[in-house]
Amino acid sequence: MHSALLTQLGISKPIIQAPMAGVSTPAMAAAVSNAGALGSLGIGAATPEVARRLIQETRRLTDRPFNVNVFVHQPAVTDGAREAQWLEWLAPQFARFGARPPGSIREIYRSFVEDSAMLAVLLEERPAIVSFHFGLPGEAVIAKLRSAGILLMASATNLEEARAVAERDIAVIVAQGAEAGGHRGTFDPALEDEYLGTMALTRLLSTGIDRPIVAAGGIMDGAGIAAALALGAGAAQLGTAFVPCPESSIDEGYRRAILSASSNTTFTSSISGRLARSLRNSFTALDRDPKRPAVPSYPIAYDAGKALHAAGKAQGEFGFGAQWAGQGARLSRVMPAGALVAALDRELHAAVDSLMHNSCG
Repeated sequence: MHSALLTQLGISKPIIQAPMAGVSTPAMAAAVSNAGALGSLGIGAATPEVARRLIQETRRLTDRPFNVNVFVHQPAVTDGAREAQWLEWLAPQFARFGARPPGSIREIYRSFVEDSAMLAVLLEERPAIVSFHFGLPGEAVIAKLRSAGILLMASATNLEEARAVAERDIAVIVAQGAEAGGHRGTFDPALEDEYLGTMALTRLLSTGIDRPIVAAGGIMDGAGIAAALALGAGAAQLGTAFVPCPESSIDEGYRRAILSASSNTTFTSSISGRLARSLRNSFTALDRDPKRPAVPSYPIAYDAGKALHAAGKAQGEFGFGAQWAGQGARLSRVMPAGALVAALDRELHAAVDSLMHNSCG
């Protein structure tokens, strides 16, 4: 399964750089792909015009396959009263920086579910791989992408979601464990989340679903990749490990925070309106307020979150940013993305050699 998946993806190393919208860049994706792994672009928060530019820029930097990821969440539901109450609750935080919250907040990007212009870009640009997060598009959209010669992947957080992915005949399933940084990929956030860990989820899917599985969540080094492969994954997807790379688009505050010795994480929905794993910061601390009102729909709440981050950042406070990170954040290290792929590959082979030596001994 391991070698078959690598052939399917057109890569030589069982390593995938997570898409990470707002963090990954064409330079990062190209460097990873050029190193023999699979680089990724996160365009879920981009306009179709920006998405096209990112894809074309990546193509100028590499002739290897790369993945383009879209968000397939249910479109936001506007609730004026809830949004007004949320802005009123955040007002004291804005006031700390001599600012006021926006008069209103809106859905700042569209779901792929209803974005025909983004679909047109993908059909015209034809990236080698397209992946889905938060759910699945309709069968007609899947058929169009497949007919364009695009390999499809989708994330799943439990067995039921993985079965839905397999039923749509999507080629590869990304098993997103609860350790993963960024947004939980649950199809329906209103349903109870089992918070399955990466290793348990990988084993469940590799033994219960007839599809190649990619393990994602909390994996930071070659030993973690080896463990995922041993449990039946064909490759591992790493996001947080690539966040500190010089090719990422993070700001200096995010970089300092993730490289801090105290870079522990927590789940929050306050920043964007949807549950996500973040470094503990000033924004996640607000979750402890017992008077916190209901959070507006994703990504409407993100409009307020980004405005608060901008207000704080202008005064030198970076702690209100979306500092997404997985549970392995303290294992972060700084090196170019291509060098990181090479290091991960060396560590993977060393871990496998050690296991084989111990088993023979």
